[in-house]
Amino acid sequence: MNDVARAAGVSQTTVSLVLNDPENSGIPQATQERVLEAVKTVGYRTNRLARAMRLSRTDTLGFVADDIATSPYANRMIKGAQDAAWEAGRLLLIVNTGALDRPDHGSRERAAVEQLLERQVDGIVLAAMFHRVIDPPPALAEVRSVLLDARAEDDSMSSVVPDEYEAAHTATRYLLDHGHTRIAHMTTNYPSAAPKLRLAGYRDALLQRGVTPDPKLEVTGISNTPGGREMMERLLRLSTPPTAVFCYNDQAAMGAYQAAAAHGIGIPDDLSIVGFDDQELIAADVVPGLSTMKLPHHEMGRWAVDRLLDESDEPTHARMRCELIERDSVARVTDASSS
Repeated sequence: MNDVARAAGVSQTTVSLVLNDPENSGIPQATQERVLEAVKTVGYRTNRLARAMRLSRTDTLGFVADDIATSPYANRMIKGAQDAAWEAGRLLLIVNTGALDRPDHGSRERAAVEQLLERQVDGIVLAAMFHRVIDPPPALAEVRSVLLDARAEDDSMSSVVPDEYEAAHTATRYLLDHGHTRIAHMTTNYPSAAPKLRLAGYRDALLQRGVTPDPKLEVTGISNTPGGREMMERLLRLSTPPTAVFCYNDQAAMGAYQAAAAHGIGIPDDLSIVGFDDQELIAADVVPGLSTMKLPHHEMGRWAVDRLLDESDEPTHARMRCELIERDSVARVTDASSS
């Protein structure tokens, strides 16, 4: 630090103030820039451990999540969190606890939190790859924490989730606006908060337009491509098949595409389809392009870190809007079509 001070022509105290608390140092901007240039010239590197002990702050944040390596959405969440952390001068430490269905998942999650606390992180984001209501590890109460794509059973911790209900309402209303009234919904029984909320949004959108939901048009299956194909086959066997389908996710929608193609049914001329997720390598790449509801994973990741750095102690619960991405899988119902 003495070398930096000599190179910049300032005192060692000035160097210390610029490096440790530039916003509140009272040092003119021109002097700060001269000090930072001297830091580069001299090759000085701050001792973060010593600084952390002095300030009781490590400038590091923890990010704990399941299935980081396999989920197609994780990169968006992580990038949002990392962008916010980087802009705030914080380092994000990411821990993958593995698949949710692992028998030791709970113990791995608790161990991850403990490891981060031992490293004195300033806060922790606990992220779920699917919208869930959870019982967070008790140790999270020892540090500022935010739940991402999840919420606590007792709402004791700040959380951010997508607005599943409104997104489903928007998707169904979009199909109604194109003249469809015989609209099916492919759903799943996956242990998440999302299926019930999306089903409710779908039903309410129909009712608000004077369309009585038909139980035969609500089909449940596995929310992947083979599952979507099987659910679409069931819908096509109905005496009066739907003219439009709102799918639980884009993978199921791709299965619906495949079933329709196998029966010579054209999309969107004979059947309109809306997905959910805006999943990479599916939504924009299938032919025709899939209209879908985009989950705000990047925005939620950013919100979670911003909330960690917020000084308010009152739990805040955010529901983020999902954007309708219009492509080419929806057409207006024609007079010849059965609506």
